[in-house]
Amino acid sequence: MVALEEKDRNLIKETCKKLGLTYKELGEKIGYSESNLKSSVSRNQVSKQLEITIHLYLKTIELQEEIESTKNFKQSLKDFLKD
Repeated sequence: MVALEEKDRNLIKETCKKLGLTYKELGEKIGYSESNLKSSVSRNQVSKQLEITIHLYLKTIELQEEIESTKNFKQSLKDFLKD
């Protein structure tokens, strides 16, 4: 475990706030227990594995949003070309 860098100081809190999730909900999504996340927050430390997991989860959400946006654009283009 390493102390979090200043920019990632509250990575878990910020992620939960950004996604509107509780520690329990975030933990379920990334395979960590609520107590593990709370412990990391209270100690202001996070394992490299947890940090990577959170970043990958955020990237996955971002890519899912891009896919959805692309699907919507594709459908709009199809609809436009039909007219």
